[in-house]
Formats: sequence, C-alpha cells, structure tokens
Amino acid sequence: MDSKEQFLKKSIEAKEIFIPHLSADPVIFGFDQNELKVLLLKMNYRKQWFLPGGYVRKDEDLDDAVMRILKDRAGVTEVYLEQFAVFGKKNRSEFYFEDFDETLFHKQRFVTIGFYALYNPDRFNLIRDEFSESCEWIYLSELPNIELAMDHREIIEKALLTLREKISHKPIGFNLLPEKFTLSELQKLYEVILGKELNRGNFYRKIKNLGILKKLDERRTGGAHKAPDLYSFDEDNYAKALENGLSNW
Repeated sequence: MDSKEQFLKKSIEAKEIFIPHLSADPVIFGFDQNELKVLLLKMNYRKQWFLPGGYVRKDEDLDDAVMRILKDRAGVTEVYLEQFAVFGKKNRSEFYFEDFDETLFHKQRFVTIGFYALYNPDRFNLIRDEFSESCEWIYLSELPNIELAMDHREIIEKALLTLREKISHKPIGFNLLPEKFTLSELQKLYEVILGKELNRGNFYRKIKNLGILKKLDERRTGGAHKAPDLYSFDEDNYAKALENGLSNW
C-alpha cells in the first residue's frame, strides 16, 4: 500500500475514532554534544519532517492522548509533558494534504495543542510508526536545512521560547543531563537553551545558592586540567523548586 492509499484507508477509520478538528503536537527536546535536539518523524507521504503528533480519541483525556500518541508514533513512554500553546491558524494543516479531496479527515481544519518536554536522548529506544520512514533526534542547528511540514517549525520555535522563559523561574536539567555532571556541563546546557554565554562565576554562585545540587565525592577524570567536581541533583529540592519556583535565581 502506498502512502496516499494508506491515508485514505485510515481516514475512514479516523472519523469514527477521533475528535474532529483537535490534535496534539509534543516537542521533545534532548541535549547531546553540547547542542539541543528535537524528536522528529520523516513521513512516507511527501517526505517531510513532522513532530510526533496525532489526534485525540473521543473516549480519552487530552493528557492521556498525548502520551498514547508519543508511544504509538515514536516508542516514547513515561515522559512528563507541559502544555505551552495553542496553534489554530486557518489552513495550517490543509495544504499538506492538497492532493486529496475535501472529505479526507486529515485535511480538515485542526487546532493543535502544543506540549513540550526535556529528556536525555539516550533514555529512549525510538520506534517509528507505519506512517513514517524514520524517527530521529535532529539538532536544532540542522533545522534550517530540512523541510518541516505544516507549522511545525513555528511550534518548535515557540516551545524553545517557552523554555527560555521558564529557565528564569524553574530548574532545568534533571532529565537532560547524566546522573553525574560538572558545573561547566550544567552551565553549557543553560547557555545552549538561552542562546548566549553566561559569566562562569555568577552562574556557579547562583546555581549553588538554589540548593538543588549535591556535590559528590568524585571528580571528572580524563581531562588535561585539574579534574572538576561532579554533582547530581537533589531530587527533593529540585521537585520543590519545580512546584514553588526559584526564589534565589
């Protein structure tokens, strides 16, 4: 079955299963080689890149739907997602299906709910779905060179902006860094997210004052200079900071 026939067949089933005009698009960020990545699917049809989104069943909650969608489309499970925006421009999705007539379920106008999450890419064993030829982590620096479908570039940019705003009042890093890390590695994560360099002394002082780190009796080995101290997150204090915000940042 070619990709067009696949959409036609699934469209008939979709009308019975899913809520019309509503979808969810999760933006999953990862951090690797001192760069941010985003999880994307390359579709069989038109060979464009998509966020791993989908539709909401008539019998499920929205939060349950986005978890199911991620599992079905990319094999991603057990993630904590936050809503960050609604995208509802007219014709945002219809053009992608211009080869089909107006009866196609997928071609109807869809308002989509944006979610985002941050996780270490090594945590997941990605599995592509039947509509996709690949499921991959793509560096944000590579996005200008690839063709993103619909308004998914706008959704990613808005998710990154939301992340930059959040970093000033919520802790970042628990799901992105390895269990043990150096302060310079944590600073690099903040710099990558913010898109600018930070003063090392100021950053180290502020991050230590937050009380979300535990200094370990270990050092990072293998470097030419003095081995830096290793840290881990204090999970209890980190959770409190997520709930109550950062008072000393």
